[in-house]
Amino acid sequence: MAKIRGYIAASLDGRIVSGDGSLEWLYKHNDMDLGEHDYGIFLQRIRTVVMGRNTYDFLAQEQSPWAYGDKRVFVVTSKPLFNPKGPLQVRSDVDALISELRALDDGDVWMLGGGQLQMAFMERDALDEMEIYVMPEILGGGQPLFPLTGLRASPILISATALDEGCVRLHYRMRRGD
Repeated sequence: MAKIRGYIAASLDGRIVSGDGSLEWLYKHNDMDLGEHDYGIFLQRIRTVVMGRNTYDFLAQEQSPWAYGDKRVFVVTSKPLFNPKGPLQVRSDVDALISELRALDDGDVWMLGGGQLQMAFMERDALDEMEIYVMPEILGGGQPLFPLTGLRASPILISATALDEGCVRLHYRMRRGD
């Protein structure tokens, strides 16, 4: 059974996108040395990528080539995608998608992007682990890491690691049935 993982960066004040919708605060750390926790190394363990519509739209408008050509990609949306940027599948039913993902056994699943879809998976006890990279930036506004939905949970801290440029990696395992 595939593990469903989160891997996401957040500002010190718990934001994943600045108030103007930008990730420039994060891009300025692109040369940071994450060692064994580097995005490229993480991505090698991933066979399936799941993202919401907002994340897909953000990635599709970038000039860079589609980065997930060798991965199975699902976009969760109820609206059609016209001229998709890369090979992908669309799903609108989160519960059915979770069942489909749980049946996979050819590599792990990455919940890419925003907190809204990750929260939907957490509300269904479907997120197994979460790596949060806390960046030394205070944004003062923007999209929160976890939207306030009323969910209460007590993840188990696996490790906390200080990395380059003041970044801290927090690695959690989610408890079942919280």
